[in-house]
Amino acid sequence: MIRDDNDPELNGKYLGTISSDFVKICETLKEASYQVRSRKFSDYPIFPISKTEQPIGQLFLSKEDKPIEWNYYITYLDEFVQRGLIEEDAVEQFKQTYKDPDEFCCLFVVDEAFTNFLYIPYPTD
Repeated sequence: MIRDDNDPELNGKYLGTISSDFVKICETLKEASYQVRSRKFSDYPIFPISKTEQPIGQLFLSKEDKPIEWNYYITYLDEFVQRGLIEEDAVEQFKQTYKDPDEFCCLFVVDEAFTNFLYIPYPTD
C-alpha cells in the first residue's frame, strides 16, 4: 500500500525521535539523496530506518556510530520493486506520490510489525 500522506499512528509514536535524529543528520541525508540522483542510480532515493538490523538497502548511518536513535539505510525504488514491497503495478502511483527529493527526505520506517513511508521536509535556510 502506498500513501501520500503521513500516517497518524506514525506521527504520534515515532515523529518525535525521528525529528530529533533528522535535525542532526538532515544535511548528510540530503547530500546522499543528491548523489544517488546525480550519479543516475535512481530518481527515487529512499532511506529505510529502523532501531534494529533490517535487510533493505545498505547501512548508511548507524546509531552505534552517531548520536541518533535510528539506523539509517540507503536504497532506491528498484530494490523495493525487486523485493516485492512495491508491486509493479503500483510503481507509477509511487512515483506520483513521491515528494520533491530536493525538499523532502523519503524515509521508510521499519519497526517490529509497523512499516510505512514518511516524507520529512529538509530545513530551509
